[in-house]
Amino acid sequence: MSGLDHVRAIADAVLYEGYLLYPYRASSSKNQSRWQFGVLGPPRASAASFAEEPNLSFQCLLAPATGAATVSPHLRFLQLQVRSVEQCVDGDFVPVAEMVVDGLSVLSWEEAVECEVALSPYDVGGLPVVTAVEIPGGEEVEPVVDASGVVVGRILRRRSPLRADLSVGAEHDDGFTRLSVAVTNTHPDEVHGKDDAIRSSMIGTHVLLVADGVEFVSLLEPPEAAAGAAGRCTQRRCFPVLVGSVGSSDVVMGSPIILYDHPEIAEESAGALFDSTEIDEILTLRVMTMTDAEKAEARATDPRAAAIIDRCDQMSPETLRDLHGVLRDPHRVATPAVGAEFDTGDVPWWDPAADESVRPDTDSVVIDGVSVARGSLVRVHPSRRADAQDLFFADQVARVTAVLSDVDGSTHVALVLVDDPAADLHEEAGRFFYFAPDELEPLDQAREESHS
Repeated sequence: MSGLDHVRAIADAVLYEGYLLYPYRASSSKNQSRWQFGVLGPPRASAASFAEEPNLSFQCLLAPATGAATVSPHLRFLQLQVRSVEQCVDGDFVPVAEMVVDGLSVLSWEEAVECEVALSPYDVGGLPVVTAVEIPGGEEVEPVVDASGVVVGRILRRRSPLRADLSVGAEHDDGFTRLSVAVTNTHPDEVHGKDDAIRSSMIGTHVLLVADGVEFVSLLEPPEAAAGAAGRCTQRRCFPVLVGSVGSSDVVMGSPIILYDHPEIAEESAGALFDSTEIDEILTLRVMTMTDAEKAEARATDPRAAAIIDRCDQMSPETLRDLHGVLRDPHRVATPAVGAEFDTGDVPWWDPAADESVRPDTDSVVIDGVSVARGSLVRVHPSRRADAQDLFFADQVARVTAVLSDVDGSTHVALVLVDDPAADLHEEAGRFFYFAPDELEPLDQAREESHS
């Protein structure tokens, strides 16, 4: 697989994340409102249309270049395609929600068509540049024929034309070049109604930037010299991450889904499931429990849903077993993943007797000279490769429920948020948030005697 193909595999996962949710049926209530990520709505939509905002933008950094440098944008998104089923009645085609042909259901539904616009390389020294992008609409007719060869209906697929502007600008900051990239839906017409709004929207929108003659700088883990410039980059509805093999720095993706640098498709994943970052094993098992009637409806809903159902039905015990988890180091280098089975020689990886000295309900940890234990109040400052949920807790006050140690000797502090109305329920159920001691600010006044 080439480097660009590897990047596209990640980009496709972003493109289709949330495309169709389990149980993959048109009748499912959670599939009545779709297209969760990266939606750019028409700018002249009425309030009653509930359209998304028409733009997204991000800023990223280029390292100092010694010669000519270019960046090549690839704008990628889904174009909605309405699939309408019409049944042949007395020589006329009549729109219907469902048609059954030879025992198989054919449904009216909304599909999507992949769009990728690869723009010519931009000279970094010649920016800013604004490029207009136009995606034509279209209509396709597919006859529906029964087993005897008689035309019993047809499927109409219609797409509305799309228009957008892609702008790329550049400015110098502390020796680095800050690129500003923005995508704006420029649909010219007024839009009234939710259906018309989504049909004039760009869905799953993201941008791949390929650099030549220069390298991108990670904004998640910038080098010390770039920390200031990285902190001055601003993002709107997406975030730029390095994509490609670990150690590469020539491709950035402005993603509407929060990712780490160099994300990868898990080798154990048998294929896309679309369902908003759901765990493959759990979702596969749930698909296997669907009834034949439910699977038939899912197959009729969307060809991609049909592929999921078929894959799960045909999955071997060995493939299912491989979905059951792998240990990976988030600070990995380019080495193979460590499986659940590994050899530690004559040294036990865990000593059960060690548990005898551990008491999470009473153990404590010293943070900034303060002894923190169950019942202590702390303020949360997420910093260790914090994910989206962690960032929501920034500067929140929390109550410590336990201090725990793992087999590697690291300490973890279990918390519930003080202002969470469900805190008591979480504590009763044993559902806590876990942070490292250096991510917490003690709010108790009592200090260790050694620090008094």
